[in-house]
Amino acid sequence: MKRLINLYNLFLLIVLLAIAGRVQAQLLPLNAQYYQNKYLSNPAFAGIDAGYSINGSFRKQWSNIPGSPITQAVTFDAQAGKTGWGINFFNEKSGGLQRTKAVATYAYHLPLGDNDQKLNFGLSVGALRDHLDMDDVNDPNDPSVARFNDRGTVVDADFGLAYTDKNLSVEAALPNMRMLFDREDDERYYSDRPTFYSAVGYKFTFGEAMNAIGVEPKVAYRGVKNFDDLWDAGVNVSLVNNKVFLMGMYHNTENATFGFGMNFKSTLSVMGFYDTNTSELNGYSNGNFEVSLRVNLKK
Repeated sequence: MKRLINLYNLFLLIVLLAIAGRVQAQLLPLNAQYYQNKYLSNPAFAGIDAGYSINGSFRKQWSNIPGSPITQAVTFDAQAGKTGWGINFFNEKSGGLQRTKAVATYAYHLPLGDNDQKLNFGLSVGALRDHLDMDDVNDPNDPSVARFNDRGTVVDADFGLAYTDKNLSVEAALPNMRMLFDREDDERYYSDRPTFYSAVGYKFTFGEAMNAIGVEPKVAYRGVKNFDDLWDAGVNVSLVNNKVFLMGMYHNTENATFGFGMNFKSTLSVMGFYDTNTSELNGYSNGNFEVSLRVNLKK
């Protein structure tokens, strides 16, 4: 009986992965990148805030299925005058496939006016590694499996720019730039990778001081290799002088994201997110859960 249950769980996982391959699967970006930690998606935001910032995000998808995707990210960034620097570590595991990326970032924030207007540039360079656990492969002697792991660790880079002021934010980024320069490597090993990211947001403020309410609608448009382009539209609402945050977002994959967070003394922020299932995964699982933590230490 136990063996039958294990076989059933394995079969269900395979079905879920096959269905998710037509939508986003583990490529659904971490929700913290939209408002709480923009450095996750765009190196131009490294060091954009004064002081030192440490961010951590964790997401577990399809929690009732063995081998379901797990995504983790940790960033550290700091401001030094008009420049910023950071470290971005990302790890994603789905079944036996693991993707790890670690980059160092340099950013420059060029002042343009009195309304905190800035033109921001950022470049990240580091290492990328895709690895398939041989214990999860039925035929470890398959030459295609060996070639996949023989690729080892490669150098990759991300570039981003952004215009920001006290209200408006316009973002654009090119992740995984290795694909632009090594077409053979791209065709053999890269699939389902983000190819570009762009977003526009505008923050409105109502009221004053302790009763101020911030409302920031945002639209994001992004590309993924082997998929149609994707878009996301949502709003982030801050209450009680930026101490409480509410976030909602709709994705064109016919699912939605809801977030709630709190800011403690402008130093510690904690936010939780729940993603409903995409239309093709309804009935198979209970959605995805994500937790994000931010610590900001002023100079």
